[in-house]
Amino acid sequence: MVTHVPAEAHGDERGALLAFLAEQRGGIRRAVLGLTEEQASSRPSASELSLAGLVKHVAEVEQGWIARAKGEPPAVARDESNWDECFRLVGDETVEAQLAYWEKVAAETGAFIRAVPSLDDTFVLPKTSWHPQEERLSMRWLCLHLIRETARHAGHADIIRESLDGRTAFELVAMEQGSEWG
Repeated sequence: MVTHVPAEAHGDERGALLAFLAEQRGGIRRAVLGLTEEQASSRPSASELSLAGLVKHVAEVEQGWIARAKGEPPAVARDESNWDECFRLVGDETVEAQLAYWEKVAAETGAFIRAVPSLDDTFVLPKTSWHPQEERLSMRWLCLHLIRETARHAGHADIIRESLDGRTAFELVAMEQGSEWG
């Protein structure tokens, strides 16, 4: 753990889940600190992943899951024909714009999770090419899934950033705080 997640207020399960999600978001956001658009879009490892693409992907995925939980379609429809575009900036997209969008998505996620009557409430996840059968999922499952998804990509972001300029997650936390690591 690079940053500390404070203990939730007694009985505030939603707050705890949202705090852990925010911590993982922070890891990805910090990974682009001080980089140019070109650096953030580069792919310095064997993977096709870039930091810019990861920022776009996690914002889009989080928005899509919350939309589905609300019974709405995701803002961007993805399938096999355009899935690759959720991992790279296209057209005039920028890292700054993607970060701003993700901040808006994060606020909507927090408001939605705080507003649902119970984390035991469910929503229907329809059958898709990436999910073979319709299923009911709880809001708790949704929160845990978003934490898992974001944490997985935060780890990718750590490796990509270190491959770009050698900066580690600890150094990026210090940089964000205006201090030096070590």
